[in-house]
Amino acid sequence: MAQYIIYFNQQWVGDHSDDWLASRGPLANAVVDEIKSAGAYVFAAGVDEDIDGAFSADATSGELAVRTGRVAPGEAYLGGFTIIDVDDEETAKMWAGRLAIACGWPQEMRRVY
Repeated sequence: MAQYIIYFNQQWVGDHSDDWLASRGPLANAVVDEIKSAGAYVFAAGVDEDIDGAFSADATSGELAVRTGRVAPGEAYLGGFTIIDVDDEETAKMWAGRLAIACGWPQEMRRVY
């Protein structure tokens, strides 16, 4: 078994009406329920869109500095993720595809070690 993270950046969602976005939630939740039924579910969550509420921890100077805000400014930020535990990469790709269809925006997948 191998674990994979399937995730999207908030910017990939695009501009949609509130009704359209609300319609995607049940579809995505149904896929997560299928992942659970398949025994592949580890964890899934949406990430708070308020990036001003982010904190960063940096010890690259030799001393720990914990600050309000992101490590570095940037246009992209994490919107949500699902962690799965599956037998092979093809199964992980299948779940990533199912989530992309349900959500209506791209998903990226990477193995977690």
